[in-house]
Amino acid sequence: MSTQLFSENLGQRIAIAGLFIYVAFAPHSVAASSIGVAIAGIGWVIRSLATRSLGLSRSRFDLVIVLSLGWTALSSFLSEEPSISVLKLGSSWSVFLFYLTRAVLTRRTALLLVAVLILSGCAGTFYSAFDLLRGRGVVVESVAPGSPFSQVEVRPGDTVWRIGKRRVYSLAELDEALRQAPANAALSVSVISQGEHVERRGLVVSAAQQQSTSPSGLVGTERSHRFRASGWTRHYETFAEILQIIAQLALGLALAHLRNHGSNKYFRVAIVAAAILTTGLVFTAMRTVIVALVIGACVIAWRALRGAYQVVFVFVLFFVLAFGAVVVWQTRARDALSLNDPSSNLRFEVARVGLSRIMLHPVFGHGMDAMQRHWHEWGFPGNDMLHLHSTPLQLAFDRGLPLLALWLWMMILFWSDIATNGRRAAELSDTHVYGILLGGLGGLSGMLASSLVNYNYGDGEVAMLFWWLMGLCVFCGRLLKSEP
Repeated sequence: MSTQLFSENLGQRIAIAGLFIYVAFAPHSVAASSIGVAIAGIGWVIRSLATRSLGLSRSRFDLVIVLSLGWTALSSFLSEEPSISVLKLGSSWSVFLFYLTRAVLTRRTALLLVAVLILSGCAGTFYSAFDLLRGRGVVVESVAPGSPFSQVEVRPGDTVWRIGKRRVYSLAELDEALRQAPANAALSVSVISQGEHVERRGLVVSAAQQQSTSPSGLVGTERSHRFRASGWTRHYETFAEILQIIAQLALGLALAHLRNHGSNKYFRVAIVAAAILTTGLVFTAMRTVIVALVIGACVIAWRALRGAYQVVFVFVLFFVLAFGAVVVWQTRARDALSLNDPSSNLRFEVARVGLSRIMLHPVFGHGMDAMQRHWHEWGFPGNDMLHLHSTPLQLAFDRGLPLLALWLWMMILFWSDIATNGRRAAELSDTHVYGILLGGLGGLSGMLASSLVNYNYGDGEVAMLFWWLMGLCVFCGRLLKSEP
């Protein structure tokens, strides 16, 4: 074997191995999944040097992607706080996954990667079920006078489940964590309050308190089972958005096989996986993402099913919504279903203030994350520095209306391209490619629906999976063009 061929094969294998690491950890760890992408990138470089080719062809998406990246950079340098916004430019690297995936995939590895991603998502769901059964933290029954937790407004009924990065499962573990913490240092506390997960900062424990019988000054004997599932992470929003996309991929493969081959073994395995992933998503109690899942599933069903199957599927989706409503009612604050809870009210107010300021900087926006330095000055409510809870609003606020127009253009291009290629795959009876494209269309539709009231495009893990999925779908479209 020649040196060139050896290097080419080695680079390809390293790149594929890196992508397998990425999909295995995508629902669980941004650090591990990023390492996988880095390994895949190294393999791509080795292969490209050996072949003197990137293995890419021009696509209809390149122009809008380049324009979006350019406008983001320009907006950051013209930001109200360029020192913050320019540093934030590093988050744009996730678009690299779009080109990496297109360059190194093969037909066989594409399906295997999707299968590993689905399996990984199911594993996260099973862990979430275990976590809910085991319980978290300590449900506070009373707070003693002088307790350090009074500094962070912990009240009876709240659940303290993490000190710094350390999870606790009993009052003894909580007190021990405080004894081991540096005296007089500000600690962060993870609290579940009225069904919402909040991070409180500024808990200070003195040396005298550390030596007392109960440094926490709390009384509590029970763990909480009323919290929002998050797999191996603590970010239930991210976990829900990722599970939504993975569930659509499983559903797309299931309905593609049902349409082309009936209720075969692939359909049965995929539909069970879709049900598991849907259950995991519902237990995150993310109202908007549950609705987004149903919207994406409707897109898939509308394109794949006919007759009685559509009727049955509608009933299944009604059951998912009903199940989701029960979980939200049991898990989150009162009035969460009617959107009158504190979380919803805060979202509406933050979005209202952000919308009112967009026309102050309509061209280049305020700059990414600039609001963090001017939260109260610009009229945003509360002390928790959030975002506008809407991708279109946040893009317009941060980077200006032209960037929002570019983003909409890009989403329309992706949606129409996947839909067109999906129809061709159906005509060719290319079941696996058809299933991936169906799932990709459902995942994109669900993500776009959720983006109206969640800034999911700004979530690093979700953005990485989005670009990987778009690269996968564009690659599948290229496979179809090579077929007669």
